[in-house]
Amino acid sequence: MISMMMAYVFNAMTHIAIDIRLMAFKFFELIVISFPSSFLLYAEKVLDNYVDILKNNQIYLQDKSKLKSVLAGLVRCLSLLVDREDILSNETKILEHECLHSFEVELPKDHSGMPSVLKRIEDLVPLLVNSFHDSALSIQAMPVIDGQSFDCILYTLQNINMAVKVVVDEINRPHMSHEFSSILPSNGNKLMPNTMLMYLKKLGDSFPVGKIYHSAEKEGERFFILNLGITEIFLHLITWIDDPNLFEKLLHFIETLLLKQGSRNLSATKTILEKQLVSIISLFPRIVAVSGGWRLRLLEAFTTAFRNCKVESTHCLAYLAAIEEMLKDDSAFKSCDPDMLSYQIVWLQELPNLLLKLGDRHPPLSKIHLLMGYHFQVILKLLLQIGQCSPQNSPLASEYNCLQWRLKEFYGTQVIAGPVNYGPFIKLPTDCQELSICCLYYFSSLNPDLLQSITFCCLCNHLEPSVLLRIIEVLESAFRAAHLPISDYIGFLVTLIARFKVYPGKFSSEENDTKVSKSGIFKSLNSAICSCLSQLGDNSMVLKLLYKHISREMSLKPSLLNMRGLFRVIVMLDRRLKQLAEEEVIDLSNSLAYYVLDASSASSCLTDTIALAEDSNKIAILKYYIQPCIFLLYGSDKLLNHVVKLFDSLVLDIDCSPVSQCDDNHVLKHATMVLEVACILNFMHHDVELHRGLSSSRETIKHILLKISKLLGSGNFSMPVEERHKVKTAFDQLRAVACKLHCLESGDVGV
Repeated sequence: MISMMMAYVFNAMTHIAIDIRLMAFKFFELIVISFPSSFLLYAEKVLDNYVDILKNNQIYLQDKSKLKSVLAGLVRCLSLLVDREDILSNETKILEHECLHSFEVELPKDHSGMPSVLKRIEDLVPLLVNSFHDSALSIQAMPVIDGQSFDCILYTLQNINMAVKVVVDEINRPHMSHEFSSILPSNGNKLMPNTMLMYLKKLGDSFPVGKIYHSAEKEGERFFILNLGITEIFLHLITWIDDPNLFEKLLHFIETLLLKQGSRNLSATKTILEKQLVSIISLFPRIVAVSGGWRLRLLEAFTTAFRNCKVESTHCLAYLAAIEEMLKDDSAFKSCDPDMLSYQIVWLQELPNLLLKLGDRHPPLSKIHLLMGYHFQVILKLLLQIGQCSPQNSPLASEYNCLQWRLKEFYGTQVIAGPVNYGPFIKLPTDCQELSICCLYYFSSLNPDLLQSITFCCLCNHLEPSVLLRIIEVLESAFRAAHLPISDYIGFLVTLIARFKVYPGKFSSEENDTKVSKSGIFKSLNSAICSCLSQLGDNSMVLKLLYKHISREMSLKPSLLNMRGLFRVIVMLDRRLKQLAEEEVIDLSNSLAYYVLDASSASSCLTDTIALAEDSNKIAILKYYIQPCIFLLYGSDKLLNHVVKLFDSLVLDIDCSPVSQCDDNHVLKHATMVLEVACILNFMHHDVELHRGLSSSRETIKHILLKISKLLGSGNFSMPVEERHKVKTAFDQLRAVACKLHCLESGDVGV
């Protein structure tokens, strides 16, 4: 259909009536809006028609509105040539997906026609430059520039800019076609059509246009934008500029632009200004590389403008891209150069400030929030690249290491005993979080304060599980690279197990979906940490190093599942506790004893449930909780004896209790403790491997029975019938256990 329409369009483009010609150009513009690659099919012929109408602009285009219409259409067409690679790639994907296989996709197969297109562009540039000169003279003579005249001259500059860009891009193409290279004059490595260069020098002679610093505000603003457009054109040609005077004028204008752009408020033409400034900033590395004596002045202006720009602006992204390029190109921007290094350090120091300025000021998933996510991504990517590329022990690497003090706020901080103030990290998209996590590896020595901030984030309920596991993975790599001391590393791992919030409240056998999910995350976390610890070396020695951290966390009374995780770590490392000192074993026995009693209470598995089937839900819960403890008791009889002795101390001797303590509440609490102790001892007795270990504690168990007997036989206070029955049942079951352990003879203990 497009091929058939184009026959009529081209016929209309050569019509004697100018209005029909203009309508043909507008119609073609509609075609390329709907199907951009259609211009690439007909570029040579369309440009021929543009050349023809611009040659005769004095006849056809005396009306500024008609000239504006033609120039605007040409802007669209040339922009398609600039972006032709992206257009072809995108449309090929769309058409391959949507078109019927019986129809061939009508797209250019290669760029064999580009030399002819470039020849048309070479013919077009002189016409555009002449048009600019005529317009520039007319607007300088005007008391006030009218809108249409300004638009025409601006469109003219945009067309020249894109025409130059197309030619320069083709020259810089790695495999430039032989046809094209044959039409270009050679001057060493410089290739550029002579006609274009001659006319572009004419454009340079008129720079700067107007009285930019002495015009009325609005006029000055418009002249400033026109000079900005001329500057952008010549920056593409900076390798070809051999006029020292023009070069000096351009560099002076760029310096002034950078120093003043933060304070300019060109509201009427903000969109135009934004686009042109971004283009010039993106070309800055090319400018500095050939700026000679202007180098330091331009770097100073660039750095000042970068530090003063708004972090949400597109300018900021352009500055970051330019910085990235200057850091990569070590040949032009050597870090061993003291002046260059000082600016690189300033740029690096500014990155954490940008992260904190972006903050979290917009609602999640809003357009602005998503845009800020891209800003975060660009900044973090640059930060990561600096970390990766900075040689070890270099000044830049040292400065990179010092960023940790600022990055604490990016992750999270806490005032003593206060709530955690989370930084932007927690709510960033996953890809941004990944970049920031990878940055951690490149700190030569990870600061304990920053590690604490990362720990806060790891313990946050809003952090994705995959991100949590990724943090552990990167910190393990940092430890192996000697960037993290072992004491800090194992302290971090133990803290995660001990303080990860598995449940928002107390244990419930009826877990909702969120709790089940959190429980699953905790299992994965626990497994990952156990894997990390098992690779540190001799497990017994690792446990010795680790124990003070574990003991400290246990003393803070974490939840049952967190305690289970800590015991699981101990079992994995050394269930025989070979390297632990006597006092450490005693300390561990105290923690273990109180833990299993809490587990018994939480599972409501008191002595009257012990006779239930082994698959009882309560028994299963108890088994799950105390399984790691059972393995520890298998490995250490010493630990088992200490635990049983502690049970004995918890069952009070009624004869020794002051009368004031024998009130009803005290008796009920004590009865509950008796039931839990009896439950655990009965549970241990049913385990075949622990049966032998309990035999060595038979005297202690006998003493516990005597205390329970006194409780049941005492007449100093009354016990509810139900509670008495439970205690009596527990006593009988424990007495049966004692008999099997041969610690009692008939009649030794009775009620």
